[in-house]
Order: sequence, then C-alpha cells, then structure tokens
Amino acid sequence: MRETQTFAPFSGVPLPVGDVAGEKLRMGKRLFLSLLCLLCLPLCLAAEEWGIVNVSVTNTRERPAYSSGQESQALLGMPVRVTDRVNEWLQVETPDAYVAWTLGSTVKRVSREELTAWNTAPQVVVTALYAQVYSQRSTKSAAVSDVVGGDRLRLVGRRGKYFHVAFPDGREGFLHRSACQPIDEWRNRLKADAQSILRTARSLTGVPYMWGGTSPKGVDCSGFVRTTLYLHDIIIPRNASQQARTGERLEIAPDFSNLVPGDLLFFGSRGDESRPERVVHVAFYVGDGRFIHSSGFVREASLRPGDPDYDDYNRGRLLFAARVLPYINRQEGLFTTHRHPFYQ
Repeated sequence: MRETQTFAPFSGVPLPVGDVAGEKLRMGKRLFLSLLCLLCLPLCLAAEEWGIVNVSVTNTRERPAYSSGQESQALLGMPVRVTDRVNEWLQVETPDAYVAWTLGSTVKRVSREELTAWNTAPQVVVTALYAQVYSQRSTKSAAVSDVVGGDRLRLVGRRGKYFHVAFPDGREGFLHRSACQPIDEWRNRLKADAQSILRTARSLTGVPYMWGGTSPKGVDCSGFVRTTLYLHDIIIPRNASQQARTGERLEIAPDFSNLVPGDLLFFGSRGDESRPERVVHVAFYVGDGRFIHSSGFVREASLRPGDPDYDDYNRGRLLFAARVLPYINRQEGLFTTHRHPFYQ
C-alpha cells in the first residue's frame, strides 16, 4: 500500500489545463511569490537552490526529523530542487515532483549552472543492482561507497577493467566496468519494450518491501514500479494513486483479454455515492492473468483461481488497468530523463 501524496506546487512541470478557478488560484500564488521575491530576495533565491544526491540512496521524510516517517528515496546523481531548510535538513523536490525532507549531508548543494555542468558531463549509470566503488583498482582496496542500480556518477576516465568515477562532492574512486555503462552507450542499448521492462522487474524478485522505498535496497508497491521504469531511464509519478492517472485507463475484461504485458494494474476500493474510488496498490501485468508486485517482497502471483499462487485478496480488490508505456514523453508526468527539465 502506498497512497500518501505530496505534490510540488511550483515544480516546473505543467499542471492540467481547463480548471479556471484553479488557474486563478495558481496565478494568485505566483503573484504572491513575486511580491515575496521583491520584499525578501534572499529567501526567494534560496527557494531556487539545487542539489545533487551524493550517496547511493538517500531517504526522504515527511518532516525534518529522524523520527518522521519515510516518504520516498532519491538516488546518487539525481538532481533535486532545494525548497527549504531547517537545521541539518533540506526539503527537496525530486524529478517526479515529490517533496520531502532529507539530511543535508546526503545532498551536494549546487547552483543551476553547476547542475547543468553535472548533467552534461560524461557519466556512467550503474546497471548492476548492487556494487562498490573502491579507492583503487582492486576489490582489496578501501571502499569509497556502495552504489545501486540507477545511480549516476561522473566519468573521469577508463582504467583497464575499471571506470574512474567521481561523486557530486568530488570524491573519486573506481567502479568495475561490469557494474555500469557510460550513459550514452547505455541509452543507445536500452530497450523500453514491455518484455525488457518485465525482465528488469523480475530481476528485483525477492527485494524486500519497504514503505517509501524506491531502490534495489527496498521498494513499496509504487516504488517497485518506479524503480523498474527508472532503470529504463523513465520517470513516472511516485505513488500508486498518482500513477493511476497516467496513460490510458482500461476497464479489465473478465478474462483479461484486453490487457497486454507491461500494463499497470491498480487495486483498492470502488467508489459509490458516499465515497470516491481509492487506489492503494499497483502491479505490473505480465500476461495470462499473472502480475508482479511488491507485497512483503517482490514476487509474482496469479489472478486465476486454481493456480497454485492465486491471490484471492488482490483479485477481490482489483479495480482497473492503465497502459502507460506508449505515453512516455507524450503525457505529463511520464518522461525519460534526457527530456526532463531537472536533467538539462
């Protein structure tokens, strides 16, 4: 279950049009912010600060406190907008327009110009689920940091079986070439068809469920979908209830004949006159009435009674499906990173 929503009101991502009252409200907010900038320029400049995640995975929280619940995660090399700070905590907006708090020590704060320099510099993408950056070209040397699938580092050079890499804060080390690829080569080889994406989803089998997790270290249901797609350079909204509003909605045929592998399945409670429909869970459809999701851990299950892994509970709360893959870079909220403004 993952449905808590935290939206970025000024994320730079266009909002839906057609809501006249909403647009007037947004215009009023923009005018208010403009007046704040005139009256308090330093605070306005602070709101435009940027950062780059500096650890393999940083946890983000609802409030600026260690005791606050985890909201989400962000990966090494990911650009974030810094929107506020309280003591050692930074409030950041991630590329999926999600806003939460993280420790300032896990983010390298940069100017917009420095972020552009990072984004346009040669990089490597970690393609292994887990790996280690070493201080020398040897696994016997001291560790610099762990890395996980989807992390990005600056490429300094090639040294035999290793890439010489650099972190946003300037630390350097060596990452085995079997664990990563230069970003241009990776994008050229990357496939975004349903079967390739489902192979990646299955590679996460057994990864434990973790509320707020969006990395190979742990995933919640929507974090599993988000992580799988991010490993294919695709950004999708963070939570199941947000993901449910992307792509093309499909009412599911009783025999599942109108679904194709790679569609997203959504689960929850149906609406009626007294309450709206509520989405609380999401999964990938893999075909033949089967799906893969994060529930306890990443695993497959069946919607067909009689199958040994039939999931009666989720069959009972199945709501609808969405076809998302054809809408990447064609619908707001669905981007590849090189088309997203944070990565420019």
